[in-house]
Amino acid sequence: QVQFVESGGGLVQPGGSLRLSCAVSGFTPGVHHIGWFRQAPGKEREAVSCISMSEDYTYFSDSVKDRFTISRDSAKSTVFLQMNSLNVEDTAQYFCATCEVTFHGGNHYRLSTSFTSWGRGTHVAVSS
Repeated sequence: QVQFVESGGGLVQPGGSLRLSCAVSGFTPGVHHIGWFRQAPGKEREAVSCISMSEDYTYFSDSVKDRFTISRDSAKSTVFLQMNSLNVEDTAQYFCATCEVTFHGGNHYRLSTSFTSWGRGTHVAVSS
């Protein structure tokens, strides 16, 4: 069973950057996408970004598009989330999980997950 260990979070000022890492174990070819999700206090968990584990496709929520990038190493053992131009709304606990990408009309898509074995995540706090 695929498992994830997240790291790299911390406290950063608005406008700053952080790079999160997600160590992947138990990867199988049945896992098509892995992604980052986040949950802010008092809010539901939301998808941030996902990456195909077999092709060069990446996906982003509207709130992070053009600010965040997602990548993975060639061994498929680590997924990275480079976060730039951070703002206070990015403050949350960040988690890795398997990801489902559902297309609905043209290039529009929805990111979701059915993953249930959540790790501890890594905390990102954006504050001056």
